[in-house]
Amino acid sequence: MENSNGINGRNAPLFRTVQKPLDSNPIPSSSPAFGTPVHPIRTYKPPEPPKPSILPILLPPATLRPIAFRTFTKKHNLTLTSSALQLIATFIGKHCGSGWREEGLAEKVLDEAARQWKKFGGGVIVPGDGEELKNILKTIEGSMSGGRVNSNSLHSALSRQSSFAFGAGNSESAVSDSRPGGLGREESFGLSALGVEDEEESDERKDPRKWLKVVGAFDQPRLTYNVIQKHFEVIGAAPSLLPDPSHKTIMFRQRYNLIHQRLLRNESFQTSSVATARTSALQRSSSTLATPQQAYKLTPIANLLGRSGSNHLLLGLLTISPTGMLTLNDLTGSITLDMQLARPVPEDGAWFTPGMIVLVDGVYEEEGSAMGPGLDGNRGVGGTIGGKFIAYSVGGPPCERRDVTLGVVGEGKDGSLKAGGAFGWVDFLGVGSERAAGSAMRKTERLVLKGTSESSVEGRARVVILGEVELDSAKTLQALKKVLGLYAAEPADRTPMAIVLMGNFVRYAVMTGGGSGGSIEYKEYFDSLASALSDYPTMLQNTTFIFVPGDNDPWPSAFSAGAATVLPRGSVPELFTSRIKRAFANANADAEKATGKKTAGEAIWSTNPTRLTMFGSVQEIALFRDDMSGRLRRNGVRFRNLEEETAPSTDTAEPNGAPDGDSPAANASMEIDQVVETAESHIPAPKVKEPANSTISADLKLARKLVKTILDQGYLSPFPLSNRPVLWDYAGSLQLYPLPTSLVIMDPEAPPFAITYEGCHVMNPGPLTPGGRKGVAQWMEYDARTRKGMTREARF
Repeated sequence: MENSNGINGRNAPLFRTVQKPLDSNPIPSSSPAFGTPVHPIRTYKPPEPPKPSILPILLPPATLRPIAFRTFTKKHNLTLTSSALQLIATFIGKHCGSGWREEGLAEKVLDEAARQWKKFGGGVIVPGDGEELKNILKTIEGSMSGGRVNSNSLHSALSRQSSFAFGAGNSESAVSDSRPGGLGREESFGLSALGVEDEEESDERKDPRKWLKVVGAFDQPRLTYNVIQKHFEVIGAAPSLLPDPSHKTIMFRQRYNLIHQRLLRNESFQTSSVATARTSALQRSSSTLATPQQAYKLTPIANLLGRSGSNHLLLGLLTISPTGMLTLNDLTGSITLDMQLARPVPEDGAWFTPGMIVLVDGVYEEEGSAMGPGLDGNRGVGGTIGGKFIAYSVGGPPCERRDVTLGVVGEGKDGSLKAGGAFGWVDFLGVGSERAAGSAMRKTERLVLKGTSESSVEGRARVVILGEVELDSAKTLQALKKVLGLYAAEPADRTPMAIVLMGNFVRYAVMTGGGSGGSIEYKEYFDSLASALSDYPTMLQNTTFIFVPGDNDPWPSAFSAGAATVLPRGSVPELFTSRIKRAFANANADAEKATGKKTAGEAIWSTNPTRLTMFGSVQEIALFRDDMSGRLRRNGVRFRNLEEETAPSTDTAEPNGAPDGDSPAANASMEIDQVVETAESHIPAPKVKEPANSTISADLKLARKLVKTILDQGYLSPFPLSNRPVLWDYAGSLQLYPLPTSLVIMDPEAPPFAITYEGCHVMNPGPLTPGGRKGVAQWMEYDARTRKGMTREARF
């Protein structure tokens, strides 16, 4: 009989016993003396639960962006590029499925990815084009089960890896080579935001024109200030030309909130933490000594109830009530202003019109009944406060410099500016934020503009600004040819990088008909411009021409008949610009045939207002066409001179009295003027002796007054909507926050000027052919190297 262990191999396969190694089970045979076979005693193992299946989904990057921003930026101080966000969104959608939001799976993956990126020496910018982030996600993928990250498995896997190949090997030099300045290769020059290919040795990268970008009013990101979280958020709702009426309220609320938070960050409105009783005694004894230590406090209008006879500082919007009274409004209510004793701060240094947000210092005087349009005598929050506010001083909110808004706090060892707090992470124009690419782009600016003393770079870094180019005037065309001829005579590598032509392009609104040729006549004017430009092919091949329309240009002028149109207004329609585009195409084609190299001269038809950016967020030039000074003079509140002793005026928007210079009220008013003036931002220009010509002195005074009014408001159209309509959903494009590095206000009623105020260089080129000066062409030339403008003239 054969052995039952089946070693001889002649048993049927069904009855054969599989021989296993002796060390497979430490427990021996149950009966070794009888030679029974060694049957292994199998330990019980519970069946493994099946791995939960994950159904992949398509996760849009825009849907994941809020969580990614909260995890990478808020928690780990990192910034995801668009390509990296796309890569992570695809990974989470594939491995986390539909539970990415409800079960919090996405946040855990993002947190682990950010931790590993920082652990292995990643920079502030997280790019998605390299292999670094892909390797991190691969490691996380191997440690995931059911969409969840197994921390123990992940850490053991990371312990077997020394790096994620952040360069050639893991040396410090490799890291610095792959990410100059702590940024990825693409972000090191800000190329991801500008859309320019990174060619390190390319001559095109050294051309300042390659770093110039035009941002129209309708292309800017729509941001809103979150008062609770104190930061800017992107408005997700789509804009509309006919929005809900509540958007009108939101527009004014946004303006108020921006100025309010700007004031609270001003040193004059911050309470000192070292205030003592001795300081209080000094404040009571001498107003002069108290001024440096006094902190101003804003009072909401609703809090005036029951505080009659007390002094307060209010911040609100100047408006004209339905009864014709001048009132002040904030988010809590409104109150009637008594301007008899009011004085402007500084004296004759700014305009104050309805529609502006101002600071008013004075005394509240309560009355028995409510004044204004209150219903049933109701008083309180949201309504008209009974009584009146006797104003002593009226001033604009202090302006805030651009570097303070963006949090640029100092220079590094290499001369680059460092970004601190504030709003450095906010991308206001869609060209990259200060914290993300500001340092790298400043290095590029020095390399392109200041790294060489070649005269070609000096000439190439210019922007020529021509104002009021009226094509229906033969004199204007002659002046334009003269200006273009001067620059065309220079070498091709010295031609200006951009020429800005600002409207109105016709003297009258020809689109309204009335015996004119309408659209056909308007198109003929641009055809004549195309013929004039064709005479200067060098300019067309090497320069960017930017057209900013005015109120007389189509299509808004067809309905306004040349009056103030809605802001922001669109560009000139393509119907009228085809001949000019053809002239640029022909000039570029001729250059390619002659030299074999492609040229990229172009004509850009932008909006009003519009922005020019250079090197990302490093330089920003705002362009705006408006008859602003005339509108300010017509609508401004008039204050009585101190020397006047005439009867009160009957005008509702005009003060009806002023105290005598020796009266106690006048002395109190003068003291208040001294205190409030310290909270004002002044023009940082030294006092110079006024020229003997009174006309020049008056022009300079008018220019300073206009600049201070607009920049203190931080808004391009601080007027009532009845005087200057605004599209509610696009009002953010009119904000001057943060202040641009340069501002061009094309105002034909104001004299040409170039003034710097709070770090912002403001220019007015004036009309191309000034009135009263025969055969003279004037324009503005802006140098990007010095960030200054200069008025130029030529005879033709």
